Amino acid sequence: MNTPILATRDLHMAFGGLVVFDCVNFNLNAGESHAIIGPNGAGKTTFVGLLTGLLKPVSGEVLLDGRVMTRDTPQMRVKAGLVRTFQINSLFKALNPLEAVVLALCERDGRASPSLRAVKHESGLIDEAQALLNQFGLGRDALVRTETLAYGKQRLLEIALALALKPRVLLLDEPAAGLSTQQGHEVFEQLLRLSTGTTILFIEHDMGLVFRYADQVSVFAGGSIIAQGTPDNVRKDPRVREVYLGT
Repeated sequence: MNTPILATRDLHMAFGGLVVFDCVNFNLNAGESHAIIGPNGAGKTTFVGLLTGLLKPVSGEVLLDGRVMTRDTPQMRVKAGLVRTFQINSLFKALNPLEAVVLALCERDGRASPSLRAVKHESGLIDEAQALLNQFGLGRDALVRTETLAYGKQRLLEIALALALKPRVLLLDEPAAGLSTQQGHEVFEQLLRLSTGTTILFIEHDMGLVFRYADQVSVFAGGSIIAQGTPDNVRKDPRVREVYLGT
């Protein structure tokens, strides 16, 4: 069997006496679009925090391509190809999208925090950034102050910034949060079209988006993963219907 690109082994997480989950074993295969779902408080965001290094487990391991990275910093994981976007938009609102993407490209290339004045002379990076913005339908907004963008465009920009880092695995925490149903579908259509070769793991509450765009689904509840499989299999699982889908 092929080694999963991202995996956990016997992962245990607790905050004081509150056990979030215990003995979680998870596999993410290369090229998948994999959704994490579950009721509020099931530990989904905590799990992604452990994958990205923002949190440290009580015990267990996180592995990337079979290499244990449990104690690696978030920065080390980004350099290894594990990149995350956030449910709460965290863009540099004072910058315009072109500046933000160019800075992300500098990070990808290992350049040490260049100033915006220096960045203005990087014509190759500027062209690459503009091309990426064009692909996301943000080309006309390249020089607009980010905080003035419509919320849907800010979500697209956040994904564009993540993809600028050329991730091997992209983790998204509710990429469609705060968007209309149509906008949510547009975000996922753009994401999957432009992320060829990137493995995607996303948290999402909109089951319409999950069942349409995920190849595999994992369901968190009661401190564990209660079901894993294709969207159709998960939809039919009686445990999932009882604890989450409510049918």
